[in-house]
Amino acid sequence: MAAGVRGRRPQARTGGQARTRLARAAVVRAAGALFLGRGYAATTIEAISDLSEVPPATVYRLFSSKLGILKALLDVSIAGDDQDIPLQDRPRARALLADPDPRNKLAGFAGISRGIMSRAEPVYRILVSAAGSDPDAAALLAEQTRQRDQGQAQIARSLARAGALRPGLRERDAADIIHALMSPEVYRLLAGDRGWPPEKYEQWLKDTLISQLLPQPATQLSAQTR
Repeated sequence: MAAGVRGRRPQARTGGQARTRLARAAVVRAAGALFLGRGYAATTIEAISDLSEVPPATVYRLFSSKLGILKALLDVSIAGDDQDIPLQDRPRARALLADPDPRNKLAGFAGISRGIMSRAEPVYRILVSAAGSDPDAAALLAEQTRQRDQGQAQIARSLARAGALRPGLRERDAADIIHALMSPEVYRLLAGDRGWPPEKYEQWLKDTLISQLLPQPATQLSAQTR
């Protein structure tokens, strides 16, 4: 009898993990809809609980606070899933950082940026708004900016180590250019305010990164000196 109980424990544990994951996903989805519809300040844990059909006590146990839910929503929006793997450690990013062709590298990261921005920019806007009146949200915004800067600096570092940066461009300056061009603010300006489709943003970002960071082909240089 005892052996039978022990045999069922892994299944029970797996079932519990699955229910927890489903509950987290339901809360994150509900919070996203409410934050976008009502705003962060006007959304309560109780409203999130009602919409997600997850008891308030469970919501608090899973996320601790409304800000914890916003952080989880932002993480899922950036990554595109709920796996606890930093973007820079994911196979596609690792492959691009190791790619010896700098144009392929920048084209690939432009594609990654398009995916991230199309999912996460609305949530980022919520965080920026919340940071205006909530010190904890401001701290989260600062941490998100730091992480983005740290991840994007790896692109500049990989180009610098490969000797691929255009003459006279320092790695630190290249990192600043990448940080600015791949920012949520630029995506919102082009895709939101100016109505660019994501495909156009990706092409523009790829072309601009290449022109700003890499040496120009000899044909372009000769044309500019005529």
